[in-house]
Amino acid sequence: MFKPGWGAFTLFAVLCVQAQQLDWDKVNSNTVLDLMARQQTEQTLYGSSIIQIGDYNNAELSLNAKTNIAVQQLGDFNTLYFINSFTDKETRTAVTAQGNNNIIDITGSNSVSDGMQISVKGDNKTIFMRNY
Repeated sequence: MFKPGWGAFTLFAVLCVQAQQLDWDKVNSNTVLDLMARQQTEQTLYGSSIIQIGDYNNAELSLNAKTNIAVQQLGDFNTLYFINSFTDKETRTAVTAQGNNNIIDITGSNSVSDGMQISVKGDNKTIFMRNY
């Protein structure tokens, strides 16, 4: 994503996701949270992961190459903006939104936010976080 004023270059990150064997007929409201927890555990082994279950969810990530992020959005119309491409430090973050019409907007990473886990449960919640 290029925005005017950001300079002449854009940083890209490659997300490595390990393929899984999954019987989609067995995924329902009772098993989806177990599936997400399993994915969170595997994320530490394989790298960043994004799981979105629902309609019209959106995740816009601008990451540096050392970012390890786990994103889980369960519900409809959830949005995540995560930008930490301006630092070269290693960052580990987990963001979970469970509900509908939630917005999470995170900019920057620092020693305080490293390892932070954000969990939003409910509808129509908004979180703005700035780390400088």
